[in-house]
Amino acid sequence: MAVTKTANVNVRIQENIKQQAEQILETIGIPRATAIDMFYRQIILNKGIPFSLTIPKSLPAQDDMDEKTFNALMTKGYDQAARGDSYPIDDVFEELER
Repeated sequence: MAVTKTANVNVRIQENIKQQAEQILETIGIPRATAIDMFYRQIILNKGIPFSLTIPKSLPAQDDMDEKTFNALMTKGYDQAARGDSYPIDDVFEELER
């Protein structure tokens, strides 16, 4: 049986990004090295980055929306807040300062 050679990958990444990603990986039971290996294999299979690299469209200004669209966005925001699907304001400002 042939022995598969391995290689090291050294990267620099923001500490908070690393912590958040590793917490998720730990929750789903995937070691960091396995996740990186999976990402590289997807690059090979897709012959490129395995997800879209686009800048999302920004929401139109209130003056550019009709009343129905504006009300739908406000209802969506209200529903998210009612479910607790939000972030503490201090965390938001901290993230913006980075």
